[in-house]
Amino acid sequence: MKIGIFGGSFNPPHNMHENIAKQLLEKKLVDKIIFVPTGNKYHKKELIDGEKRYQMLQIIAHKNKNYEVSDFELKNKLTYTYQTMKHFRKKYPKAELYFILGADNLSSIFTWKKYKYLFKHYHFLMIDRGSRKQDLIEQFQKYQNRITFVPIKENPLSSTQIRRQLENPNETLEIDHDVLKYIKNHQLYSKNVVQ
Repeated sequence: MKIGIFGGSFNPPHNMHENIAKQLLEKKLVDKIIFVPTGNKYHKKELIDGEKRYQMLQIIAHKNKNYEVSDFELKNKLTYTYQTMKHFRKKYPKAELYFILGADNLSSIFTWKKYKYLFKHYHFLMIDRGSRKQDLIEQFQKYQNRITFVPIKENPLSSTQIRRQLENPNETLEIDHDVLKYIKNHQLYSKNVVQ
């Protein structure tokens, strides 16, 4: 079995996250996607409580049998990617594990703790928006057998944009209807709540 580990703040999860997961499954690059929301100690502006982000991801996961949500990073102190991947290696010893990331994250991976360990033991699915692929291929030539560049049809949507859109009730939100309902019911993102 091939399992894709999809980490992120998911603050909130939106259609682009789902689109990436769906396309990876459709392309048969993985058989299962595990969403892993970052812990509360991850210092990021406007990050809401992890339990709420976990619940929003659960709403999405319930709609696809190939999705799962893990609270591993939420239950632990500040967790490094190599620790997260070791956790899933222990949980799924016979699976091929893939870490899903974007170009920006890949280009900074040399600053990650134990990045050589990650390249030695795991595969990476780099979401290719086409803008930096050639540069990254050259930069990571040494690890080319560990990185798969995946062209994904997407718009450059971010959770930050979604939070801004929540301020305007007339905006068309690129977010799951039930996730939006959860946001409204729990009055998340304070002033960013749709009335």
